[in-house]
Amino acid sequence: MNHTHPTATTPPLGLALRILLPFAAGYFLSYLFRSVNAVIAPELGHTLQLDAATLGGLTSVYFLTFALFQLPLGLLLDRYGPRRVESLLLLVAAGGALLFASSHDLAGLTLGRALIGLGVSACLMASFQLINQWFPAEKVPAMNGWILASGGLGALSATRPIEIALGFTDWRGVMLILAVLTVLVAALIWLTTPERHTMQRQSLGPLLGGIATIFRDTYFWRIVPLVVATQATFLAIQGLWAGPWFSDVAGLDRVGVANHLLFTAVAMVCGFLLIGQIASRLNQFGVPLVLITLIGMSLFMLAQLGIILELLNFTLPLWLLFGFFGSSSILSYPLLNRYFPKNLTGRVNTNINLLVFASAFLVQWLMGGVIDGWPAAEHSGYQPQGYQLAFGLMLGLQLLALIWFILGLCRPVPVYGQ
Repeated sequence: MNHTHPTATTPPLGLALRILLPFAAGYFLSYLFRSVNAVIAPELGHTLQLDAATLGGLTSVYFLTFALFQLPLGLLLDRYGPRRVESLLLLVAAGGALLFASSHDLAGLTLGRALIGLGVSACLMASFQLINQWFPAEKVPAMNGWILASGGLGALSATRPIEIALGFTDWRGVMLILAVLTVLVAALIWLTTPERHTMQRQSLGPLLGGIATIFRDTYFWRIVPLVVATQATFLAIQGLWAGPWFSDVAGLDRVGVANHLLFTAVAMVCGFLLIGQIASRLNQFGVPLVLITLIGMSLFMLAQLGIILELLNFTLPLWLLFGFFGSSSILSYPLLNRYFPKNLTGRVNTNINLLVFASAFLVQWLMGGVIDGWPAAEHSGYQPQGYQLAFGLMLGLQLLALIWFILGLCRPVPVYGQ
């Protein structure tokens, strides 16, 4: 039988908004920081004479510190709670933005970018933990979806709005504005977010033991391979390879590429928002969350198959489905949170996040190696065969993980800790 939590009731609207809005603002900033370098890169590179490789390395430092801090973050969240951890870490992000804005050499920019990544590393996981503490289990997927949708809005805001801002100031001014906004959100979380003391203060030994317990659990490993395979593929393609595919395979011009990326991002926001809502409603009617998760990830794979087969007459619909169902892996967080006790929530979420982000960077790099295996034609981009093989290999891994997931469904859910 499954481990069950005490029944929670939905908080009143005013309290729910105090819980959700400050953390939604934090995750909005996290995604905005993640994406802003793509817009300010030309001006940044020109000002400091940075080449493309250096710009890429500078930008990726965010992800490195973000990923490396996930396990310590889980310990902090379970010991001190989401309100304290996120508000203080956001001040670190604000300090990183200030350092980035004031730096005149690569070392200062790199350190600033690293501090930004460290500072926003709690935004999603702290939100998930707070929601899990305050809302009943059947409401959690929908509430998580609202938070994730705010991140999608942050990604959209890092495009045209930042370009407009650069018409009034330079990249340093943009980073200063983001630093001020980050301090304001940190203060909002600290001053307005309620706390629910569901955690017992533990020493370092038991906290570390909780991480080991999660990684040893058989149920965790039934679900996580599919989550990691699908989410790593989604992040790698949506974050980098979608744009070149639109140009090299679909033959779109620069405006067409930009429009298709925008539509895909909008579909992602809709997926974040609606999939959680749909799952919560179906769950209330008795449809198991694990089945909803399975269907969502399967539809994501079908969209990938159409892209791999180069069904170019359906390019936009396929990528809309890719963006929408690529977010279905968010359902894995409440699925595992229901199984593990609440005092492990932070560590469960950050353990998943560590595996997802580490895999995403590996997948993104390996995809580039595969795509590079076909020499680019003169005055054009990469060859379609490279994309087919790179995307196809990842779809194959997802199918293997899907089979493992389905085989797990054929066995009863184990008792927690066994």
